[in-house]
Amino acid sequence: MRDILNGRRMRRLRQTDWSRRLVRETRLSVDDLIWPIFVIDGVGVRTPIASMPGVERLSVDEAVRDAAEAAALGIPAIALFPYTDPARRDENGSEALSPDNLVCRALRAIKTAVPGIGLMTDVALDPYTSHGHDGLLEGDVILNDETVAVLCEQALNQARAGADIIGPSDMMDGRVGAIRAALDDAGFEHVQIMAYSAKYASAFYGPFRDAIGTSKTLRGDKRTYQMDPGNSDEAVQEAELDLAEGADMIMVKPGLPYLDILRRLKDEFQVPTFAYQVSGEYAMIMAATRNGWLDGERAMMESLIAFKRAGADGILTYFARDVARKLKG
Repeated sequence: MRDILNGRRMRRLRQTDWSRRLVRETRLSVDDLIWPIFVIDGVGVRTPIASMPGVERLSVDEAVRDAAEAAALGIPAIALFPYTDPARRDENGSEALSPDNLVCRALRAIKTAVPGIGLMTDVALDPYTSHGHDGLLEGDVILNDETVAVLCEQALNQARAGADIIGPSDMMDGRVGAIRAALDDAGFEHVQIMAYSAKYASAFYGPFRDAIGTSKTLRGDKRTYQMDPGNSDEAVQEAELDLAEGADMIMVKPGLPYLDILRRLKDEFQVPTFAYQVSGEYAMIMAATRNGWLDGERAMMESLIAFKRAGADGILTYFARDVARKLKG
């Protein structure tokens, strides 16, 4: 056996915990985390989301409390998503431009109470439209350029309220460059853009749509603007365009089903590259955990390590607080 192995035994370094830690190639840190939070109207409200066990819609005051906890745990940033009252949704998503909408109120409140945490916002119209699409709709067609003009105003609205990172998730052509120009022209050169560069038309978004209240309002699907799951070269082209237009960071969404895309983009561009562990990925782990089919904590940590190993500089995950508590502990 010695001749066969030539003295090399791979298991030797795996025998003890201290040894495994000493030679570990990929490490997860609290610095890698962005925590998505859902906000809703009201005071003192924490409404559970049935399809996302352990996740709640929070009124602004409760979101401030969670942001303070996130900062205390060392989580660098949170991402805000609104559940807009259906009475305030219309065909054009006009509530997105209101300086007093949920996201803007949450931005101002958190920025005042927890100034040291980064605040990321979503630029897309789907939380505000009565039809559930990310852009302006004419018949069955999503209007690209007309939508981009509105997205620029939405981004400015969020920047004025205190957003640190603008996250265009709409997948309209040319929106990153237009938003960058609008921000710079208005004096917001310091505001970053994390482009949802490779956002696929995925089945894994279902619980998120429950959370923001669009699962029942969405007319048709989003395959004319979100990417085909069979495409990889297209993701490279999308990321290249976003970076050329001024994106500071790029993102792959969903995460685990697209680790190959994450690795490819990181290798190709060597820029800050993020993955979004989306609602469906979270829900699967939580459902299996609650049924006793998985060790939930181990599955949570293993899934996030997979993102880091594939090249992610950071991860948007609903597990962020749980992971931070574990890492701090």
